[in-house]
Amino acid sequence: MIYLGIDTSNYTTSAAIYNSEAQSVRQNKKLLSVKSGEVGLRQSEAVFQHVKQFPDVTYGLVRKGEKIAAIGVSSRPRNIDGSYMPCFMVGETVAKSISSVGNIPVYTTSHQVGHVLAALYSCHRLDLLDAEKPFIAFHVSGGTTDCLLIRVDKEEVITATEISSSLDLKAGQLIDRVGVMLGLEFPCGKELEKLAAESTAKFKPKATIKDGSCCLSGVENQCRDMFNKGANKCDIAMFALRSIESAIYEMTACATDKFGSLPVVYAGGVMSDKLIRGRLENDFDSYFAEPAFSQDNAVGVALFSAIKDGCTF
Repeated sequence: MIYLGIDTSNYTTSAAIYNSEAQSVRQNKKLLSVKSGEVGLRQSEAVFQHVKQFPDVTYGLVRKGEKIAAIGVSSRPRNIDGSYMPCFMVGETVAKSISSVGNIPVYTTSHQVGHVLAALYSCHRLDLLDAEKPFIAFHVSGGTTDCLLIRVDKEEVITATEISSSLDLKAGQLIDRVGVMLGLEFPCGKELEKLAAESTAKFKPKATIKDGSCCLSGVENQCRDMFNKGANKCDIAMFALRSIESAIYEMTACATDKFGSLPVVYAGGVMSDKLIRGRLENDFDSYFAEPAFSQDNAVGVALFSAIKDGCTF
C-alpha cells in the first residue's frame, strides 16, 4: 500500500510517497523562484508557480502497478483558527481532484503537523506516537519560530499547543534578510551556513527572552550595524546563526523547565543548519531531522494519511 502526500507551501512544491510495507519514503520537490535581491513572493505569484511546477514534481512518483491507498495534503499553515494561506489551496485542489477521479480517501492536515511527522520519521522516533506522555517539538522556518507541546490525538494524530514563539522576526526571516544583505540568493539558509563556516570569530550572543519567547529583530539590527562598519561577511553570518542558536537554546530550556525533561524534536528548514544545533544536541534529549526532512516536504502529510488509514509503525 502506498500513500501520497502533497504540500504546496511558501516556498516549495512537494510530493511524496510512503510505502507502508517497506516503511520507506521517496519524494520530489522544487523551490519556487524568487527574483534576485528580493526576500519573498506575493501569494498570487506563489500560487501560479505551484500550479506550473506541480506536474514536474509528481511525474514518475507513483510507479507502475502501485495503487494509492489514501492521500494526505496540507491545507493550512497550522491547526489553529484563522490559519490560512492561498498557496495551500493548490495542493488541496489537486488532492481532492485525484480523490474524486480515483475514489481515493483524502485527509487534510496542517503544514506544521507535516513537519513534525516528517521529523519523527527521519530521526526514528515514530514510537513517540504510541507514548502516553507528550513531547516538545520546534518548528523553525521562515514563517514560524514555535516551541510546541505535542500530544497524541486519535482524530488529529497529533495536536500542537504553543508554548512559546518569536515575538517579532522569525528565525528564517532573519536568515534571509541577513543573507540578502550580504549578497546571497533567497532562500539563504544553505549559503549563509557555508559563509559562516569560514569565520573564526567566537561569538556568544545573549538571547532576548520574554516569558520563554524570543525576540530576534535586534539581531538583524546588530548584523546591519556590523555590515555598515565593514565587518567580514563570514563573521556577520556566524553572529546571526549563533544568535538563533542562543534563542532556540533558551526557549528549549524554558520549555523543559516548565514541562520536565521531555524528548525535544526539532523540525523546519532552519533546524537543518548544523551550526544552530550546537549545544542543543548535548544539553537536551534532542532529536533532529535530516535536511531533506527538515526543509519543506510532503513526507509528513503522506505519513498522516497512512496513520489515518490505520497503518501502525
